Amino acid sequence: VMVWLRRTTHYLFIVVVAVNSTLLTINAGDYIFYTDWMWTSFVVFSISQSTMLAVGAIYYMLFTGVPGTATYYATIMTIYTWVAKGAWFALGYPYDFIVVPVWIPSAMLLDLTYWATRRNKHAAIIIGGTLVGLSFPLFNMVNLLLVRDPLEVAFKYPRPTLPAYMTPIEPQVGKFYNSPVALGSGAGAVLTVPIAALGAKLNTWTYRWMAA
Repeated sequence: VMVWLRRTTHYLFIVVVAVNSTLLTINAGDYIFYTDWMWTSFVVFSISQSTMLAVGAIYYMLFTGVPGTATYYATIMTIYTWVAKGAWFALGYPYDFIVVPVWIPSAMLLDLTYWATRRNKHAAIIIGGTLVGLSFPLFNMVNLLLVRDPLEVAFKYPRPTLPAYMTPIEPQVGKFYNSPVALGSGAGAVLTVPIAALGAKLNTWTYRWMAA
């Protein structure tokens, strides 16, 4: 019974984190990142997504002890978000209204770190966490460059759930800083490491809680 409960607890946590990552895609990303504050939104989104990826992926990876699990987890996040896009499509929005982030390459770097260091948990936290935080904004900016003009989509489909004074405005590019990828990567690399450590610790806490 305890084995069954422990496994159930682990898998429930994995599902909860993956679902939350989908919600963050819609909220923190402000749909397509470019609507209200453009680069500011992109940086905030980069930090929230890289940390969310790290905490769930390292939890799942250490739970199985198998390199490749982080990539599998990122694939689950991607599938969930593609399904969520269908809800917006049903409301009359174009299917590319929400851009799905590129989690998988960053998760692959985490897996490679775990594999190359012979399943060293601390190396996965420090090196893998840093790589996730550094790489996600870069991969995701390449992803955005492949999407049709997001401002055009934003103005053509104003968000119905917000008041008029919160409708998209023309962004001031470069007003605060000129490199959102560098800022997102720098902040992400710093913040993702302790969040990855939290994910590893949650793995230990769950076992202790279920064994109590």
